[in-house]
Amino acid sequence: MKKLFVFSPVILLVFFLLNSFVIKEKNAKRKPIKEAKSSAIANIIFKSTDGGQTWQDISEGLPVKLQKEGIRGDGFFANDRGLYLRAGNGVYHNEPNSTTTFWTKEIFPGDQRNIVPGKNGILAYNIRGQFLKKINGTSDWSPMYTNFQEQAVRLDSTKDWMYKTYKEREVRTVFETAGGTVLIGSSNSLFRSTNKGKTWKQLHVGNGRMRLVESNGVLLTTSKDGILRSIDDGQNWDRVISEGALGIAVERIDGGFAAIVNNPTTQRNSIHISMDSGKTWNTIGEDLQPSRASLLMKEIGVLKSLSEILSIKQMGNYLICSRSDGIFRSSDMGKKWTKLLLPAVENFGFNLSVSGNVMYVMPNKGC
Repeated sequence: MKKLFVFSPVILLVFFLLNSFVIKEKNAKRKPIKEAKSSAIANIIFKSTDGGQTWQDISEGLPVKLQKEGIRGDGFFANDRGLYLRAGNGVYHNEPNSTTTFWTKEIFPGDQRNIVPGKNGILAYNIRGQFLKKINGTSDWSPMYTNFQEQAVRLDSTKDWMYKTYKEREVRTVFETAGGTVLIGSSNSLFRSTNKGKTWKQLHVGNGRMRLVESNGVLLTTSKDGILRSIDDGQNWDRVISEGALGIAVERIDGGFAAIVNNPTTQRNSIHISMDSGKTWNTIGEDLQPSRASLLMKEIGVLKSLSEILSIKQMGNYLICSRSDGIFRSSDMGKKWTKLLLPAVENFGFNLSVSGNVMYVMPNKGC
């Protein structure tokens, strides 16, 4: 009886040691799997709600490939519902008042890569003119403008690469006005529909790659001839900024519009603002233009390139400008500019999106 009593603790000790060895061996086998997991996604999108004083990295939860590739300039937008991003097989959404990096993902049913805000939802499209629309508050994507290509080709049989290859018109821009009129930029024309895409009219204006914006019934768009303006829902257009300039961007600001144009003579981008619905314009942002010393160094080959103005937005009482070397802020309508301190990231410029008092910055990884 005594021998059995003494032997039992020994058996228990042996079982304990064997069990410990097995657990350690299992953990050792798990380690490579754990170490092989991807590190946290970072430096894809930054968010600021205090005018750019502080930044929150909200990248976690996005696809891994965006870490390297960056975000397409026509694959995201921000509105009062937050930031929407098209990536991989889904559309990702981050709410504007969210204090976390939480993203909701919705599986996307088609191959459309471009998304834009519609009158009451999201429009998605590709260059071949295949359109989908999702109404706010729903999860279904429905085909839209299914007869566009047929009518567009009938109205415009201009021979370009899309027409020669696919017998289709190349779609570059889609915009829906507050009144429900749909404008589609294609090749060297603008197509217009006032009956939800049932019939289309061709307007011989623009160059396809048009950026449109609307405020109080006034439409502005970029074009190869500068900035164009319409006061009749897009039927007729007048040039309001020309000087041989190429239109780069147009944005709505309080009391008017802001625009960026490229002057072919100076080969520099400049900012213009209008406070009378686009009738007259003033140039601002001289501080953002390259200095004479920089221009000289570029001319003699010391500098390979100069920092270029890329976009202009309004956030609260500030004007926010994106340049290839950073983000700048002005509190006096463009007279003076302050460079914002951003997290250190490798990039080739920045994509900028603003909604209300929320600003999103996306480092551009390249072309």
